[in-house]
Amino acid sequence: MRKPIALMLGLASVSALAVSQTATADIYKSGGGSLYAGLNYSFIDIESGRDDVDVGALSAKVGGLVSPYFGLEARAGFGVDDDQIDGVDYSLDNFFGGYATLNLANESPATPYLIFGFTRIELEAQSALGTTTEDETDFSYGAGVNVDITPEVAGNLEYMRYYDKSGATVDGLGLGVTFSF
Repeated sequence: MRKPIALMLGLASVSALAVSQTATADIYKSGGGSLYAGLNYSFIDIESGRDDVDVGALSAKVGGLVSPYFGLEARAGFGVDDDQIDGVDYSLDNFFGGYATLNLANESPATPYLIFGFTRIELEAQSALGTTTEDETDFSYGAGVNVDITPEVAGNLEYMRYYDKSGATVDGLGLGVTFSF
């Protein structure tokens, strides 16, 4: 009499474990694992005093989800489009940083997130009088949304405040694609 009850409890436990693992995998929403890589194009706005310039940047990111709600990633990028005002050519030479993400994992194809970390950014201004380069690091933060296209590919829209010090700000609106492994 005890064997059938033990057998039924054992089968129920195995079934519950299988359902639990499936539910956890659904939260990740990725057919692959929790590692990802991606490319973004960002429309960068640089404001310093009365100067306001718009440049473009291409960046790559690699990261991983520690849990469905928390991730870590590294990014690096460089400027691909400069802006010129009053004979001065402004450019974003490069940037890189480390970030944490807080993800609102859900069952829809869209996953909103908050991102924060530190960015090192190098800006350049060049004119007939010479070249000036600034290399600074600051706390960065932003918000975005990943939208699944397939289980392994997601589109991305993101706003970031990369830099905000000494009256200068660097903001970006990025569009990209992310591949999950």
